[in-house]
Amino acid sequence: MSLAMIDEGSGPVVMLLHAFPCDHHMWDEQIPAIVDIGWRVLVPDLPGFGASPLPAEGEPNLAGVVATLISATLDRGVDRLVVAGLSVGGYLTMEWWRQRPEMLAGVGLCDTKATADSADAQQARQELAALIDQSPSRCAEILREKILPVLVGPTTHASRPEAVHRVESWMLQVSPETVSWYQRAMAARPDSVEMLREVDVPALVLWGDEDGMSPLSEQNTMLEALSDAHASEIANSGHLSAIEQPARVGGELADFLTRIQRSGMSG
Repeated sequence: MSLAMIDEGSGPVVMLLHAFPCDHHMWDEQIPAIVDIGWRVLVPDLPGFGASPLPAEGEPNLAGVVATLISATLDRGVDRLVVAGLSVGGYLTMEWWRQRPEMLAGVGLCDTKATADSADAQQARQELAALIDQSPSRCAEILREKILPVLVGPTTHASRPEAVHRVESWMLQVSPETVSWYQRAMAARPDSVEMLREVDVPALVLWGDEDGMSPLSEQNTMLEALSDAHASEIANSGHLSAIEQPARVGGELADFLTRIQRSGMSG
């Protein structure tokens, strides 16, 4: 499967993985800050989003998405990099460690969680997927009703209409098939807490202080499991911190990558 991917800058490599239901443009405002400190930035459209096709075969699963990401990375001549992901991008980052830990020089876990979905959460995802399958023409309406209220924080809903509109535009663009596929894939993901105890590279755990989807308790679980983690709480931000507080998130990512580069990673 081919992936659409932004490839900018030169030097050591970082890949940024976007959230549901966004595409690579979620990271537009962070890319310049990272390129400016001497990094090469890869930003794919995850399968099914933007210009990347959804997998045509097999059951929905995040492991297959990561296998595709790894293949695309190796095809570009990159076998060592930092991977940072937000929300489902964080799930994929953890799955990458599960599959090919030797490739990772650092991990960024943003507005995400390492625990598997509870039975109730799994059921809610399956019900949402079924609803989308039954009424695909209402996909954007359903996402605005059920997901948008918790996807960005109260401060953003009240004072950042341009950010809310941007998220709504992604909801209009994403296909119903992609929405239901990822809901089922996320529901089936494994618990990664114990696996995080094996991570022996620097980690960034970043979250919005208004994030109700990946609350502070989940961030503390990851911080307690990781042996070398830096914590960053983003004020006045919900689940999509890269959109809600782009400059702050860009600065935190740049600082994290600078620390990794100083520790010995080179291009």
